[in-house]
Amino acid sequence: MASPSASAESNLDIDYVLVYRFSPQDKNKAISNFQNLVRALADVGLETEVRNGEDSTLLVFVKAADEKIFNEVVYRSRVRDWLHGARQAQPDTGTENVLTKEPLVPAERLRLVYDMITSEPSEGGAGITPKHGVWENVESIFPLHDVRLNKEWMTEWARKTFLSPQDIDSVRDNLGEKIAYYFAFLQTYFYFLIYLAAFGFSCWVLLGYFSMIYAVVNCLWCVVFVEWWKRQEADLAVRWGVRNVSAIQKGRREYQYEKETKDPITGETVKWFPATQRLQRQLLQIPFVILAAIALGTLICTCFGIEIFISEVYNGPLKSVLVFIPTVLLTTLLPTISTFLTRFATRLTEFENYETEDAYEKAMTSKVFVLNFITSYLGIFLTAFVYVPFASVLVPYLDIFSLTVKPFAENEKQMQTPPAYTFTINPDRLRKQVIYFTVTAQILSLALETVVPLITRKGTTKFKEIQSSRAEAKGGAAPPPSANDQPEEKAFLARVRHEATLGDYDVTSDLREMCIQFGYLSLFSAVWPLVPCSFLINNWIELRSDTFKITSECKRPIPQRADSIGPWLDALGFLTWLGSITTAAVVYMFSNDGVGPSGRPSDIKLWALLLSVFASEHIYLLVRLAVRTVISKLDSENMRKERAERYMVRKRYLEETGLSVDKKTRHSLRTSSASSGGGLTKDITRKSLEDEARETTLRESTPVTRFWGRQKGWAEVEQVGVNLIELKLEGSAETKKGR
Repeated sequence: MASPSASAESNLDIDYVLVYRFSPQDKNKAISNFQNLVRALADVGLETEVRNGEDSTLLVFVKAADEKIFNEVVYRSRVRDWLHGARQAQPDTGTENVLTKEPLVPAERLRLVYDMITSEPSEGGAGITPKHGVWENVESIFPLHDVRLNKEWMTEWARKTFLSPQDIDSVRDNLGEKIAYYFAFLQTYFYFLIYLAAFGFSCWVLLGYFSMIYAVVNCLWCVVFVEWWKRQEADLAVRWGVRNVSAIQKGRREYQYEKETKDPITGETVKWFPATQRLQRQLLQIPFVILAAIALGTLICTCFGIEIFISEVYNGPLKSVLVFIPTVLLTTLLPTISTFLTRFATRLTEFENYETEDAYEKAMTSKVFVLNFITSYLGIFLTAFVYVPFASVLVPYLDIFSLTVKPFAENEKQMQTPPAYTFTINPDRLRKQVIYFTVTAQILSLALETVVPLITRKGTTKFKEIQSSRAEAKGGAAPPPSANDQPEEKAFLARVRHEATLGDYDVTSDLREMCIQFGYLSLFSAVWPLVPCSFLINNWIELRSDTFKITSECKRPIPQRADSIGPWLDALGFLTWLGSITTAAVVYMFSNDGVGPSGRPSDIKLWALLLSVFASEHIYLLVRLAVRTVISKLDSENMRKERAERYMVRKRYLEETGLSVDKKTRHSLRTSSASSGGGLTKDITRKSLEDEARETTLRESTPVTRFWGRQKGWAEVEQVGVNLIELKLEGSAETKKGR
């Protein structure tokens, strides 16, 4: 028998765990919905086992039961990829050897099983959508962590400075391409930062701040990095076999169509929604952007004015304490307003009614980027382009903020704004602000996303233990979920119950964080040349903390395919272009320690500023064209491999067809194409699943076979689940009586 630790680390061939939560008030509904769940999974060829879960939940374990059915699922998926250009070589005809010639990686298996669980019945899936419609009792669907692999990642990556291509491939093989692209981007970004950090440190020592030489190199670095990453994306897509995979788009359940029509070219049934109507809805993005700019801009500008007044005008008691008033206001109000606007953006994106998940994600990302752009950069823009050139003009109007400190002032003179001609601009203000956002804010963000969730989860666990102890002392505690666990499954089920309580990992939030960080580098790095040094250190830690977050703080992500980092690539290009403008303006305006070319803001000439910006932007466009042309000429091993595969496909095709395609071949191709797009349908009876389950008892006894052999067939799973529900409801009733 396997040791308890080995049993706890093994996943026992489980593909997915479904958390089924039921209401104690509706016993019949809980039983009926559970029975429907088990039968729906059995109908598509999935084997199930059920165990007790925390509180009012059951854990339904799922794996692909029939090898022939799953081989067909794999084969159809690969044919579909070939038809859409994601694969260069056509899969061999027949499903018998599909896994022998090209074995599945864990991510591909999990993705296909997930499709079997969640795809529409018309596509051959069970159609199970957590918390939606008839599946409202299904709380979540998640794969189990590979404990051994997670330990290897954490141990090896902690010792490494750079991740190898094999490390990135390992992420792709186990977590899917979407997350692998994020790690590949972070690693490429880290490589590039090494050179800019070294140059920035040299400029900080030798040239000081607002160096034109550093500004030019920084802009060139941004252009080269973005263009190189575009090339790297394409190279990775070829290596991972996902080029053009975005064309295989998954439809959204929430998509509302007006009617179904037939495509005049393909004859397929298409769910039609008027493009003009969607365009009208998309135009609502304009008032949304205006609303966001007014709401967030007003708050940030107000706090900015208060901070200027208290720090540079007010001269009364408690000044060192009152200066934190703007920070408190921003900390309390900004998240609230941002959350409201994010929800509004979500509702607006849903109203725009996109047909596919990719289109929905792109639209949502553009709105989130607008919100992040305002909250992240507006404060620095106000300092650079409002405070410095116009502070002497605006100072007399700052007395409107005297109300914030009036209760603490001893007399009116302590709140009196100085005359414009006597007001002195603080030349260090912009530099300190950039340092805060690129150092202090990065540290706080890292703590909030890594340390705080860990403390919160441990606190919640401790609180539940205290509650349970108190209930047990009063004699009204329900039996723990592990009360009826088999001895050899106790450690394993404890781990599963723990993983079920974890949150979901969102790679989009990490990509957004890196994009915003890149914006500070491209827009304001000329203010403080040590910005890339700060980001270099931060990103080394970020990669390890993200690994810890994925492996320990979140459920194992459901693998998703991608051929790029998505709409964030457009955001990087936009920030690079805008950086060419802001860098030129900042270097011109702050070339003499932040107060203008000759020591006074009034000496800044508008025509010279506009000329600097105009020249910088056009030089940027020319440089980008040159860099893009040069990088496009570079070749790689993966690109050569793709060309070789294309050549072999053409050669094989010509040899087999003799330079012509007869009617029989055309009919065969049409039949293959039609069958590949038909989904996952396969004839199967529940009796065949029961027979397959019983056959496992005749094999060698292992923890895996014993786990899957405790309940033989869907009917027994259904009955055990019903019994567990009834026991939980009875225990809940007895607990209430005891209290």
